[in-house]
Amino acid sequence: MNGRLIDTNILIYLSKREIELESFSSRDAKLYISVITYMEALGYPFRNSTEKSIIEQLCSHIEIINLNQDIIDKVIEIKQRNRIKLPDAIILSTAACMGIDLITANVGDFMSIEPALKIINPLK
Repeated sequence: MNGRLIDTNILIYLSKREIELESFSSRDAKLYISVITYMEALGYPFRNSTEKSIIEQLCSHIEIINLNQDIIDKVIEIKQRNRIKLPDAIILSTAACMGIDLITANVGDFMSIEPALKIINPLK
């Protein structure tokens, strides 16, 4: 599958206008977020209604990937081998199971766990 999974921190940077979507995506690229990213992003304590509105608008145009058995099994495998927070394990497992790139500013949280996965930091 071709596409990119956006981590929660990237959505937050987008809402604060600290990064532009074009810095890591082209118009024809398929973008996804994990259901965990959706919940984390909308649960974020925004400074103002504009930031929240940007997140809501972005989420309405990006496909949300729900948990399925393959992702759950991968989360369990990753958690058994690594010290990683559950939300991060779910996000990483979602990208790995879908075979798509992970867009995150927290490359160090993921890099050594799934070395075959392409992880992109658009802030660098």
